[in-house]
Parts: sequence; C-alpha cells; structure tokens
Amino acid sequence: MSLLEVDRVVVQFGGVTAVDEACFSAEAGRVTGLIGPNGAGKTTCFNVISGLQKPTHGAVRFDGRPVTTTPVHRRSKRGMGRTFQRLEAFGSLTVRDNVRVAFDIHRGVTGLVRSGAADVDALLERVGIAAYAGERADSIPTGTARLLELARCLAADPRLLLLDEPSSGLDESETDAFGELLAGLAAEGRGILMVEHDMDLVMGVCDVIHVLDFGRVIASGAPADIRSDRRVQEAYLGYSDVEEQPVDLTREIPAVPAHLEEPVR
Repeated sequence: MSLLEVDRVVVQFGGVTAVDEACFSAEAGRVTGLIGPNGAGKTTCFNVISGLQKPTHGAVRFDGRPVTTTPVHRRSKRGMGRTFQRLEAFGSLTVRDNVRVAFDIHRGVTGLVRSGAADVDALLERVGIAAYAGERADSIPTGTARLLELARCLAADPRLLLLDEPSSGLDESETDAFGELLAGLAAEGRGILMVEHDMDLVMGVCDVIHVLDFGRVIASGAPADIRSDRRVQEAYLGYSDVEEQPVDLTREIPAVPAHLEEPVR
C-alpha cells in the first residue's frame, strides 16, 4: 500500500479546471517527483494533499486512511510535512530560533518541554546550514532559506515530506548535496513527494516521476521511461516528433513567478 494516494482529484476555480482527474501515489522510502509545465496544477495538487485546498471531486488517502476532509493540523500530526514555494520563515528570528520554534510546537507539551540545543544544531548541521545558525532568517540567501524551511519541516519528524521547489536558489554543488540529503531521508523510510523544475535533480534522485499537463497525469514511471516518453516531450517542448528534434529533459525549467502560481482558495 502506498503511503499517499491521490485518487481522481478534480479542482475547479469557477469555470477553470486546475486539476483534472489526477491519480498518483508516493511510497515510503522513495523519492517521488511531480513535474510538469508551468501552470500544470502541481502546487494545487500539493494544496489538496496538505489540506489547504478542498477538491471539487476525488479523494486523498494517507497511510491507508482517508484525509480528504481532514484539517491541516491533523494531517501534520499524522505525519505530513510541507515546504512552500513562497518562503515562510520568521524573518526577525535567527535561523536557530526558527528551527527551535518548530521543535517546540511539534514536540513540546503545552509549551513546557523545550527541545535541547543539541537537537536543533544537529538538524541545522544535517541540512547544511549550521554556519548560518545565528543569522536572522530575513538576511540569509534564498537557497539557505529553502534549507531552513526543510529543517523546520523535519523538526516534526514527518513520515511524508511534500517539497515545493526545494532546490530553488541553490547552486550546483549545493543541489548535489541536497540530492544526497533527500536520498538519506528516503533511506530512513520517509516518503518524499517533490515538485521541482531542476531536471538534473529530478532525474538523479527520484525513484518514480509523475507528469502533469493541464491538470492531468499524462505519464508515470521511472526517470528513464519519463525521459523518453513522447507525451512528456510534447508537453514540455510543444512537438511530438522526437526524431525530428533533439530532446533534453535535464534542462532547468524556469520557476513560476509568484503572481502566476495557482491560486489558493
């Protein structure tokens, strides 16, 4: 049984269908990619999974239990963790205190039991941002802020990680280290579902990839199968004659500008 199952989910905003009968899953111990052209419905799917968006039709199951109508905070307590495309750190707090707050919320008992400094620092070290521990969150580079969001998410010890463009702002060496981190997290038995535009990272770290186009899943499979799929090439490149044009699905696809991202209703 898959850790996460998205079953024929439809999301409509007025007369616009943002997600159209989407079906896909993510398993524990594996990194799963959710990719597609800009505006394909990826973030809207994440909003449905995490509880921020009610689907028009369809169902979401987590660890075999239906969660389609379960509130966000209860999904978190059951083991879902999410990062966002738009950074959500507490800018006036230090990097260390941002992670400490996450520990206190998820592991404290009515605010009386606080996490140890060693726990916080160990998590900062693991995601590779220990050098920024004393810096204010609003002063650190974007890539570092992405890793801070991941550290805060991991403070809750989730079984399923939903990562929305987690490598944005990372340079090549940082992205390589991030890929190794994801593999390590999956090896611990966590399920990881990742929306990402860096195709080198996706093809290198994902065990399974699902491809969305106009809200529909048009392909699912291993990276090698996705790379050679005619429908995927057509969705990304605008043509279907793979023999006529060279294809490079490892290129980085530009991120969606914040003002054009799918709306949260």
